[in-house]
Amino acid sequence: MFPISDDNPTFNRPYATYFLFGLNIAAWLLLQGAGFGTQLDSSVCSYGLIPSELFGGAQIGVCDTRNNLGTLSVISSMFMHGSWMHIAGNMLFLWVFGDNVEDVMGPIKFIVFYLLGGITAAAFQVFSDPSSSIPMVGASGAIGAVMGGYLLLYPKARIKMFIFIFIFFTTFRVPAFVMLGYWIAVQMISAVSVQSATGGVAFWAHIGGFAFGAITIHLFKDKQMIVSHPEYGWNKNTNPADIWKDPQNRK
Repeated sequence: MFPISDDNPTFNRPYATYFLFGLNIAAWLLLQGAGFGTQLDSSVCSYGLIPSELFGGAQIGVCDTRNNLGTLSVISSMFMHGSWMHIAGNMLFLWVFGDNVEDVMGPIKFIVFYLLGGITAAAFQVFSDPSSSIPMVGASGAIGAVMGGYLLLYPKARIKMFIFIFIFFTTFRVPAFVMLGYWIAVQMISAVSVQSATGGVAFWAHIGGFAFGAITIHLFKDKQMIVSHPEYGWNKNTNPADIWKDPQNRK
């Protein structure tokens, strides 16, 4: 089960969302060889965030060479991914939620918000296991911040979900607070039940990014840009269908 779109209109074109989407795709194709050959493993070790290296710890055989980027790997790791499914899932979530969050703060502030969310996410993951030598990669921490911001801005916006079980599939819509509330609950349960040493999903990064977005979104939003938005807040201003009749304003 995953989101594929929302019924949430936008005022402006999300240029920053397009830009970040493009950077992730470019990194996947140019630096990671689109997941083929040895370039994928090499890029994860070269550009990923390795907690133990930030604190001067020794390698434990996960990567053959040390990452020489130091603290810059916190940024570079946000644009690396571990597989086609990894980048496809992250870019889908960025596509669904990014434009509406950017719409209330503009492209420059959105990029700052996104990067700070990713840095906070990395900090949560690093401090959950500072001795780990497993490279951390992916945009999901930063996108978690976008999702946390979306929840506070548009809790009742309708999210179109896709579900597939064996040969059965269908779509349905739920309020954002249901979908995003379920998502963060799964991350929190998983974070306390899964051993980080086994690798896999960086649940604490998801939690850290989401918390950053939810806590700071009101510092980034432009009140003039959000005040008349039909999906803003728990009490919608009006029925979006009555205002947003132009299909260009819909996804």
